[in-house]
Amino acid sequence: MRSVSQGCVNIKYLVIGMLENNVYIVSDEKATFVVDPTAKAESIIEALEGKKLDAIVLTHHHYDHMGAAFALREATGAPVIASEIDAPHIEEAALAKKDTRKNTPCPVDKKIADGDTVQIGNMAWKAIGTPGHTPGSVCFYLDPKDGQHKEKAPVLLSGDTLFCGTIGRTDFEGGSMTQMRASLKKLAQLPDNTVVLPGHNNTTTIGAERIRVFAQHA
Repeated sequence: MRSVSQGCVNIKYLVIGMLENNVYIVSDEKATFVVDPTAKAESIIEALEGKKLDAIVLTHHHYDHMGAAFALREATGAPVIASEIDAPHIEEAALAKKDTRKNTPCPVDKKIADGDTVQIGNMAWKAIGTPGHTPGSVCFYLDPKDGQHKEKAPVLLSGDTLFCGTIGRTDFEGGSMTQMRASLKKLAQLPDNTVVLPGHNNTTTIGAERIRVFAQHA
């Protein structure tokens, strides 16, 4: 279990699966949720350390970000939250044309759109539609005023849109570099000290990626 101390909420994460996905466990004083459960639902539940799971948040529909969503929902009763655009792929576990891996279909209990607010406990996460990696990719942004630690930094759950030093692939089915550039322009408007929690590899900040990523893809 790893932890991120800079953000305005409590953040821990596991690195799970053959693609080494970051599975985040985010908590405030009132609620706890899991982001992109790739696999090993039992390990994720153990990492909750007895906390009630209040939600399962999916940033997009790819198999390595939702592989354990159904099992986790069944075991905990936590609702699944995902974009209304990617929801059909999650609920039907649709395969990409060149992908032989099949997930267990998982109901999406709350379908969201760009600009929606996702309230979990005392946290009000803003949904930012960021197509490019998938048509329904979505990032989630928390302002410090809506977090437990108001003196600390904003937090962005970036899925496979923005990584440390690079961006998500756009050559999968449904991907678009044109849309990705537009999505990056949205994220570039966030404060430099925003802690970025990507779906893979190291955490970063908006300020760091302003130099390494945003300028390159402007």
